[in-house]
Amino acid sequence: MHAGIRHRPFWRFAPLFLVCAGFGRCAEDPQSQTTQDAGTPQWTLTWSDEFDGAAGTVPDASKWTHDVGGSGWGNNQLEYDTAEARNAQLDGNGHLAITAIEEPYGGRDYSSARINTGNKFSQAHGRFEARIKLPPGRGLWPAFWLLGADIAQNPWPSCGELDIMEYRGQETTLIHGSAHGPGYSGGQAITASHGLPGGAGFDQDFHVFAVEWTTDRVDFRVDDTVYETVTPSTLPAGKQWVFEHPFFVILNLAVGGNYVGSPDSSTRFPATMLVDYVRVYESAQ
Repeated sequence: MHAGIRHRPFWRFAPLFLVCAGFGRCAEDPQSQTTQDAGTPQWTLTWSDEFDGAAGTVPDASKWTHDVGGSGWGNNQLEYDTAEARNAQLDGNGHLAITAIEEPYGGRDYSSARINTGNKFSQAHGRFEARIKLPPGRGLWPAFWLLGADIAQNPWPSCGELDIMEYRGQETTLIHGSAHGPGYSGGQAITASHGLPGGAGFDQDFHVFAVEWTTDRVDFRVDDTVYETVTPSTLPAGKQWVFEHPFFVILNLAVGGNYVGSPDSSTRFPATMLVDYVRVYESAQ
């Protein structure tokens, strides 16, 4: 249920963000999706990537930075994350494909990718949203998450972390959302899980994963169903609320690690996490 010491970066970033309203892929102009009720604006788009472009194109370098390395990221992950197109590229159909490959690479047995908006975009509060189709397979660990942009000054977990979506590839019917801070991190994170109606798998179709984050409140959503709310009163007694400053966005597909265990012979590679869009909004009110 918990993210372990998930991605304990050594980050060197600055602010960034993402989000949207609605269930499916929003219309060509995401600004047109900023109303909840007719005539009542709720969200104003501040940042987005629609991943429209030619097949084989790498993620937009004006929006994303690659984390490159095979240190295990504090979680005993098994992949080496690269900046190569074969691990993170547009598919030509409006998606970003982050692909884990079983191969020797950098002293590891798998390659994959992890990208972030650090030093390019961050934001405090708003709606952060991505529409994603997840891969099945034991030992696969895709995630869409936010990390405090002050991590260089306030090492994790004091910087804060919001895991909008984490998923164990061997448990295709569940996703997890978590908040990490000082005294409630790793295995003690504030967390909840969510399943789809009828026990459908998150590997079968795209779904919209989002947080709506205001002062003293974070709502975790799947297809606009709220399944978890975190507030200062949710935290263990005496612990600090660390969600009042800018956070940046991260997308990655890990292989192995404390949270999911290792792949086995049933895990199919290459394994791909498809991202339709990432959008970030601020309140229009």
